Amino acid sequence: MSAGDHEHATGTVNRRRLAIAFTITASVLVAELIGTIITGSLALLVDAAHMLTDAAGLLVALFAAQLMRRPATARRTWGLRRAEVLGSTMQAAVLLGVGVFVAVEALQRLSQPAEITGPELLVFGLVGLVANIVAIIVLSGGRSDNLNMRAAFLEVLSDALGSMAVIAAAITIMLTGFQQADSIAALVVGLLIIPRTLRLLHDSVEVLLEAVPRGIDLNDVRQHLLDEDHVLDVHDLHITQIATGLPVLTAHVVVEPECFHDGHAAEITLALQRCVAEHFSVAISHSTFQLEPAAALDTHEMH
Repeated sequence: MSAGDHEHATGTVNRRRLAIAFTITASVLVAELIGTIITGSLALLVDAAHMLTDAAGLLVALFAAQLMRRPATARRTWGLRRAEVLGSTMQAAVLLGVGVFVAVEALQRLSQPAEITGPELLVFGLVGLVANIVAIIVLSGGRSDNLNMRAAFLEVLSDALGSMAVIAAAITIMLTGFQQADSIAALVVGLLIIPRTLRLLHDSVEVLLEAVPRGIDLNDVRQHLLDEDHVLDVHDLHITQIATGLPVLTAHVVVEPECFHDGHAAEITLALQRCVAEHFSVAISHSTFQLEPAAALDTHEMH
């Protein structure tokens, strides 16, 4: 099997995994909304909201996996790869809203706890946990294939933790009658949501602002390029990220004048491309270098 065929087969399997996980999560979401109406539990409502955002996240991951297969066009030269980043930004905004709601509502209920029925809450918590475990098993085989799959796996894993908080609240209420356990469990779920929200929002905005991708040191890259034979200077060096796993580099490279006369220019370009593709922990396979004569160095220094 060729590398292309293997990548296609892996993508097909991962899309199937995401579809199964999304179906499970969406089904549990409906069950938890019904359970919230029956029990009046804030913890279950928060977990349902958490489940909603995670179902949306899995749907975004599923669409991203599908869109990644679309070829580039004359209008969209990178295809629709950036749709993944836009989707994650929207998801982060929703998650942040859920986190704020959790904090406000839970603090209010700590002083005025609602009457919660423990047995029903326990049943819905167990249903959620079992479904999350199944989804974790489904996604675990592909979680290391790419960041899109890893994010989806973490979504479901955090859901399982939220279900465990609901179960803990239900057992506490059944054994002790301590109604505030529901609000405390809601706060725990909120604490799981907010850090992930801020991290997701930060990563998404970094891509949209075309910051240097995580794991790449711009100065280190510049020095490696300067260390290549015949290179005199590197300026206008930019490294951005189109989408997950797709860093892009552009640079102006000043080389010795004779390189334009003795045929070295093509060899230098290939050497620079190999340098950024092979020498760093994050491979940069999309790179564009503009070679310039030494006279350009003087012009650059004047500016």
